[in-house]
Amino acid sequence: MKITVLYGSTRADGNTELLTEYALQGISAKRVVLKDYYIKEIVDQRHEAQGFSEVKDDYNTIIDAMLAADVLIFATPIYWYGMSSVMKTFIDRWSQTVRDEKYPNFKVLMSKKKAYMIAVGGDNPTKKGLPLIQQFKYICEFIGLNFQGFVLGEGVKPRDILEDKKALQEISQLNKQLKGLN
Repeated sequence: MKITVLYGSTRADGNTELLTEYALQGISAKRVVLKDYYIKEIVDQRHEAQGFSEVKDDYNTIIDAMLAADVLIFATPIYWYGMSSVMKTFIDRWSQTVRDEKYPNFKVLMSKKKAYMIAVGGDNPTKKGLPLIQQFKYICEFIGLNFQGFVLGEGVKPRDILEDKKALQEISQLNKQLKGLN
């Protein structure tokens, strides 16, 4: 079982990354830190005769890593009650990939994968992070990903997440679930 984690934080060693690393204890996974890649924003050309123009950036490298996995974990801090900008920019580009001749079976391949979301925020995330989870469920539904679940944690300052006992308990359960997939 191959796992790829897509980290959407703009800060290294933040609460989201720390919580996600707890989920991965004892598990082999490919880690993709989105901020370390050059990903251009989407230019919507869906309705133009020539379709999307080729984009010269690192995006396809990430898509290839994602497609090689059986399980995808999307890890993002909650920024203004949604996902981070780097995560959103990456997912926005899927609109291009579903029409890309290099990835003719993108949705079919995505439908064979399991997806999880881990998100950490500071303003009552177990309630105010739910719109992010709903958005992610819709994204999964559209692209065909099998959404398996999520963990929402609370933290603002570095390492605050270690005080969120509920999130740590849920992430421990996720760790056991991921280990059971092998």
